[in-house]
Amino acid sequence: MTHHHDDDGGDGISRRHALECMIWAGTGVLWTISGGVPVSLNLLGAAQAAEAMATGFTFLQISDSHIGFDKAANPHAIDTLKEAMGKIQALPQKPAFLIHTGDITHLSKPAQFDNAAQIIGGAGFDVHYVPGEHDLIDEGNGQAYLERYGKGTKGAGWYSFDQNGVHFVALVNVVNLKAGGLGNLGAEQLAWLADDLKAVSASTPVVVFAHIPLWAVYPEWGWGTDDAAQALGLLKRFGSVTVLNGHIHQIMQKVEGNVTFHTARSTAFPQPAPGTAASPGPMTVPAGQLRSLLGTSRVMVKQGGQDLAIIDSTLADA
Repeated sequence: MTHHHDDDGGDGISRRHALECMIWAGTGVLWTISGGVPVSLNLLGAAQAAEAMATGFTFLQISDSHIGFDKAANPHAIDTLKEAMGKIQALPQKPAFLIHTGDITHLSKPAQFDNAAQIIGGAGFDVHYVPGEHDLIDEGNGQAYLERYGKGTKGAGWYSFDQNGVHFVALVNVVNLKAGGLGNLGAEQLAWLADDLKAVSASTPVVVFAHIPLWAVYPEWGWGTDDAAQALGLLKRFGSVTVLNGHIHQIMQKVEGNVTFHTARSTAFPQPAPGTAASPGPMTVPAGQLRSLLGTSRVMVKQGGQDLAIIDSTLADA
């Protein structure tokens, strides 16, 4: 895993310690967000970790399924998605719902959307979607996506909802995306977001999800959102904000004040770490390593508090 963080004055030592704990805890660790700093629940003891798991509700993030992808990096992307959904269905604590942070399909083909609906939608969970750039490349510039997933949404597919005391905001930052370019929210969506958040109490935990990261992971590869600062400015007053993204096919995390940014693995294929290749794109690894680089993220919301916990699991995990 690759983690980035910003030191914060006198808080820097404790923040750095918390992040180091998470780095060494490894894949599949459970962590809680307290005052904006992630801390591994493994370090708190089994009883406290079990309590956090038992007293809240969970939702699960999947991302970048790329149904229709069949190149060397993973000739069987549809099968690894099926495997991921099977693991989700087998969880002892069923998630309240799933969120999919985009690139459901690889080429926006009707058959690809159909296959995704059968595999993801057929698993028996409510699913909340946002599009990735690969979902908006049909001849209608995204109409295929909106016809399937746009009911009740605004503009290019943005919306919000509330569940169990948490306010969820789904943003779209892939419209008219240039190859290698940064994501963009646009004035209309930002105005909607400002209006949407007006009635939400500052003590309400907020979860924002969009395809492209809302922080500058690696602008040279288009891994960031051009006008994200305006959206994040609207979120500053909230005590707990979690931002979940996809697009980069690997786990990266950053903490800024009370905002925690987290990107997810793909269920289809890995991409190189920032700057380690000439360009982003499907990364071919030995077949025996592939499943350890694909996976899902489970988020737990603890009742009576603002803390959220995230478990990242790979397809190779038991």
